[in-house]
Amino acid sequence: MIPKVYTKTIKLTDGREVTIETGKLAKQADGSAVIRMGDAMLLATVVSKQDAMDGVDFLPLSVDYQEKFASAGKIPGGFLKREGRLSDHEILISRLVDRALRPLFPDDYHADTQVMISLISHDENVMPDSLAALAASSALAVSDIPFGGPISEVRVIKLNGEYIVNPTLAQKDEAEMDLIVAATIDNIMMVEGECKEVSEDEMIEALKIAHEAIKAQCEAQLELAKDVEKTEKREYSHETHDDELKEDMKTKLYDDCYKVAAQQNANKKVRGENFKEIFDKYVESLGEDHEKDPFLLSQYFKKIQKEAVRNFVLDSRKRLDGRDLTEVRPIWSEVGYLPTAHGSAVFTRGETQSLTTVTLGTKLDEQMIDGATISGYNKFILHYNFPGFSTGEARPNRGPGRREVGHGNLAMRAIKPMLPSVDDNPYTIRIVSDILESNGSSSMATVCAGVLALMDAGIQIQKPVSGIAMGMISDGESGKYAILSDILGDEDHLGDMDFKVTGTVDGITACQMDIKVDGLSYDVLAEALEQAKQGRLHILGEMAKTIEVPRDDLKDNAPRLVQIKIEKEMIGAVIGPGGKVVQEIQKETGATIVIEEVENHGLVNIFSADKESMEAAQKWVNGIAATPEVGEVYDGKVKSIMPFGAFIEFMPGKEGLLHISEIKWERIEKMEGVLEEGEEIKVKLTEIDKKTGKFRLSRKVLLPKPEKKAKAN
Repeated sequence: MIPKVYTKTIKLTDGREVTIETGKLAKQADGSAVIRMGDAMLLATVVSKQDAMDGVDFLPLSVDYQEKFASAGKIPGGFLKREGRLSDHEILISRLVDRALRPLFPDDYHADTQVMISLISHDENVMPDSLAALAASSALAVSDIPFGGPISEVRVIKLNGEYIVNPTLAQKDEAEMDLIVAATIDNIMMVEGECKEVSEDEMIEALKIAHEAIKAQCEAQLELAKDVEKTEKREYSHETHDDELKEDMKTKLYDDCYKVAAQQNANKKVRGENFKEIFDKYVESLGEDHEKDPFLLSQYFKKIQKEAVRNFVLDSRKRLDGRDLTEVRPIWSEVGYLPTAHGSAVFTRGETQSLTTVTLGTKLDEQMIDGATISGYNKFILHYNFPGFSTGEARPNRGPGRREVGHGNLAMRAIKPMLPSVDDNPYTIRIVSDILESNGSSSMATVCAGVLALMDAGIQIQKPVSGIAMGMISDGESGKYAILSDILGDEDHLGDMDFKVTGTVDGITACQMDIKVDGLSYDVLAEALEQAKQGRLHILGEMAKTIEVPRDDLKDNAPRLVQIKIEKEMIGAVIGPGGKVVQEIQKETGATIVIEEVENHGLVNIFSADKESMEAAQKWVNGIAATPEVGEVYDGKVKSIMPFGAFIEFMPGKEGLLHISEIKWERIEKMEGVLEEGEEIKVKLTEIDKKTGKFRLSRKVLLPKPEKKAKAN
C-alpha cells in the first residue's frame, strides 16, 4: 500500500528551502517527521505511554539525537564498527532540544515520553543541530501527544555586520556571534551560544531576527497538523487530587512558609530544615492512623512553599538569603592553592565553590574528535564535575551526566574567545572544575575559577572573563516581576527564568537562557541583560583582587614548549629515515618532539620540563634545519677515516669531505695517527658542489700558515 505523504515547505529569507514530510517513515510511532534542507535529512520520532507510573509527579522525557555514520558516507571507528553511546556533541544537541520542548508539556502529564532524532543524510553545507528541534516538534505536531507547541530552533550569527539565519559551517566559524534560539510563535523559550564580546543590544537584535524565522516554521507545523488531522490530542489522567486536603494545607501552612522565607536565612541547610519542620508538624497533626496520600501531602506542600517564597520576593523585593535583587553573594578566591598543578584556583561565591586546575600538554595530548559529521583535533578541553557531596548527598559516581557535559561546554565556550592565538600558545590546555559546594551558579563559578587558574598558570589570556546566573520571579495576573542577580539553587527551582551570561569588561562571550513562562518581553530581557552586565563587572573586580593579569611566565614545574619553523624540505631531514633522527634526538636529550606540516612550512614542537634538555634539542634541530653556508666555520666530528681524508659531520645530518691535503699545511703522506673517529675539530666549509651538492671542508685554513724557510746561498 502506497503511503499518503504530507509535506510543507518553508522558505528562508535567502531563498533556501526547508521541507517537512510525514506519513512515509516510522508510521508505528505516535508521531514522526522528516526534515530536509539541501541534502541534509533528519528523522524524528516520538512515542509516549498512555499511562503514568505510580508516584511520578514529573514528565519522564528523554531526548536522544544521533548522527548516523552512513549519513556522511563513513564507517564508525573502534572494534565494533557501529554507533555506540552518544558523543558529547550529540548530547549537547539533545539538551538543546530537550530544554526547548520540556516546558511546553502539560504540568499534569507524567507518561514516559521518548523523542529520537537521527541524522540520516548529511550535507556539509547544512548544520543539522539547527534543524533538530524543528524535526522533534513536527513529530509531536502530527501526534496525539499533548503538547503546548509547536516550537522550532534556528541558529543566528552575526558576520561582517549582517545577521544570518541557519548559516553554513564556514560562515559560523568566522562569525562574531553564534546563537541557537528556540521559541514558540509567541515567545522565546531558550537561547544558547558564544560571542566575541558583543553588546547586549546586538544580542537582543539577534533574538528578534531568529524569532521571525521561527514563527514561519511554527506556522508550517500547524498547517501540517491540520492536513494530517491530528488536532485531537489524547485524553489522560495522570494525577489524583484531594481538593479538601489541598485547601486545608494551604490555609494552615502558607503563612508559616512565608515566615520562613521572610527570615532571610543565608544557610541553605537551615532554611530547608525550617520548611521540613512545618511539614512534619502538619503530618503529625493528622494522627498516626490518617489515610492521606503521602505523595499528595508532599506535592501540595511543595506548591505551597513555592507560592509563599515567590510572593515574599515580589512583595518585599528581598531574597531568601536577605540580599537585594541585584546583590551578588560574598566572593573569595585564591590561586596557586595546589603546589604541583600547572595552574590552580579556588573560587567561592556564597555556598558555591569550585576547585579548578589547569594542565598544559603537547600536541600529542590533543583530543581527537571522530564523529559522523565532525572530525579533527581539539586543543582546549574543559571538564566539569559535580560530585554528590557538593550538595550533601550520598550518591555513586557513574561518570559525567548530560548536565555535567552541558555545564562544561558552556564554561568552555565562555573562556575560549579570550585564549591566546595558536601562534602565541602552542600548548594543549585542559581545565578541570571540581564543584566542592553547590547552591546555584556552579557553571558560572567554573568560568571564574577557570580564568583565575589560567592566569595562575601563566597563560596569556586576552582579558579575564566572569559569569553570572540571572533569575526571575513573575506574576502574570498582577504584572509584578523581580529580576534576580546571582541566583541560589532554590531560586532556580522556584523561578521562571535561568539566564547565564559570561563576558569581559567589553562584552558578552557566552550565554544560556531557559524560560519557563510565557510572555517574556524584550524590554524585560534587556533589563535582565543590563543587570547581568553590572553583576559581571562586579565579579571581575573581585577576581582582580586575587590576580589581575596572567603571570609573566609559566611555573617552574610546568612543562616548556618551543616551536621552531623550518623549511618544508627540511622536515624529512629532521625526522630521518624511518624516524631515526628524531628518535635519536629524543633519546639523547630527553625532550619530546612532534613534527607537523603547516601550510608551506614545517613546525617542530619541542616539549620538555627540563631547561637543559630543551636547549639541547632546540640546538640539534636548528643545526639540522639550518642551511650550510660557504665560508662559515663549524664544530665538526670525525665520522670516518679514509686513505684520502676524513668525513666530518659539521652539522647534524650533514657530512663533508676533509681531504688529506686540507688537514694541515704540512704535507701528510698517510692518514694513520692524524685523526681519530669521534674526534672534534673545527672546519670551514669551502665549497658546495653545484652538481652533486657535496660539501668540501678545510681545517688548515683555520691554522696559522707556516713561514717559508729562506733559501740557502
